[in-house]
Amino acid sequence: MAENKQLVDPKTAALVLIEYQNDFLSPKGAMHSGVKDVVASSNMLANTAKLVEKARALGTTIMFLPITFADGFGELGPNPYGLLKKVIEANAFRKGTWGAEIVDALPRQAGDIIVEGKRGFDGFTTTNLDFILRRRNITTIAIGGLLTNCCVESTARTGYDKGYDVVTLTDCTATIGEEEQRAAVEKNFWMFSRPLTHLQFIAELQPKTA
Repeated sequence: MAENKQLVDPKTAALVLIEYQNDFLSPKGAMHSGVKDVVASSNMLANTAKLVEKARALGTTIMFLPITFADGFGELGPNPYGLLKKVIEANAFRKGTWGAEIVDALPRQAGDIIVEGKRGFDGFTTTNLDFILRRRNITTIAIGGLLTNCCVESTARTGYDKGYDVVTLTDCTATIGEEEQRAAVEKNFWMFSRPLTHLQFIAELQPKTA
């Protein structure tokens, strides 16, 4: 999938890291059991940590995009269904709890941005993500996180429609099941993004010379 390789100015790029939270990525997390196998097989957490370190050093914007809900999940209305119903049943991602916090394996630094307000699958819909990206003159967004075939895919589709150069980080993603992971990475991503490994994306990050 490297045929789309291009050079990317780190200063106009952002890592958009979706739901790297304890409830998904820590062994005691409320929804960890559903994703732990693919998290392990893709090595997504270690790959993301390496990418963040390299990209941050080059001046790339690091953005965390957690999902959070108030106690009682009133934001989701009286008849939630689908995956969000599973979130309620697991009592996951409640604002102010350990489970909603960003996992310690990805330590934040002063220049990082935490985008608040994500309540559904698409990272743009209920947040000011687009506003922040445009204010910072970001043209390339590299997306990693969970779930591959849900929030990552939804955010990438919207980013594509909004005109961003969208990279999906194939080995910085995980979901519920190996089959679902492969389908998203191998069958879907190419339609609305440039699927790259974290090493391929690092290779694209080349500072502009005067």
